[in-house]
Amino acid sequence: MESGKKIICWNVNGLRAVLKKGFLDLLLEMDADIFGIQETKIQAHQLPEEIKAPGDYSAYWSFAERKGYSGTAVFSKEEPVNVKTGDFGFPVLEGEGRIVELEYPEFTLFNIYFPNGQMNDDRLQYKLDFYDCCLDYFNHLKDQGKNLVIMGDYNTAHKPIDLKHPKSNEDRSGFLPIEREWIDKFIANGYVDTFREFNQEPDQYTWWSYRMNAREKNVGWRIDYFFVSENFMDKVQDSTILPQIYGSDHCPIALTLKP
Repeated sequence: MESGKKIICWNVNGLRAVLKKGFLDLLLEMDADIFGIQETKIQAHQLPEEIKAPGDYSAYWSFAERKGYSGTAVFSKEEPVNVKTGDFGFPVLEGEGRIVELEYPEFTLFNIYFPNGQMNDDRLQYKLDFYDCCLDYFNHLKDQGKNLVIMGDYNTAHKPIDLKHPKSNEDRSGFLPIEREWIDKFIANGYVDTFREFNQEPDQYTWWSYRMNAREKNVGWRIDYFFVSENFMDKVQDSTILPQIYGSDHCPIALTLKP
């Protein structure tokens, strides 16, 4: 079957680290139309020349103010109509480099590194506030008739099927009821978890701890997602996880659109 656009999403957990493991070759070999990465942990002045415009791609960056922290980027073969980074009018989004928004003729793409709430109660509240600001913004665009593709590391496993040990993680940020309820609300607002439209199997994960040989044992969590607005789901051909690709504690995920 002929495919349309291929979009890849990957939390690389440090761009400089993954560049030493062959990321540039992988980027070019995978030949996606759009390739988004999260947790770049790099500043503008630290970017190696070879990653600024690799191959047929243009690169769009959002840098955190804090060094060695957060950060997102998108490599795109097609020039977007418009690019946005920053706080999107919400102070809670300011300064952490977590979002790149690219507008294309047929859809608007978000590449997002959602906060991790495990550090303390303040960061958990920050994560929840961040979620709500994003949903308000997505709904604003959706109400205008925009088709949305929202990819990234959401830092929450939605249902027990989405992590190996749900019972022992019920009190841990990343699987708290309040976080999972936000994903329920997100879906109720008209957004689709594309992977689960195609795959209902257990043991499908995108993140594994570096400890206890977790990846080799496939003791993981599914916390990286492609969500799309319901009005765009009929354009989605496939949504997959790529666990065979190493280099980070996350693996990439892929969305294929119909031609």
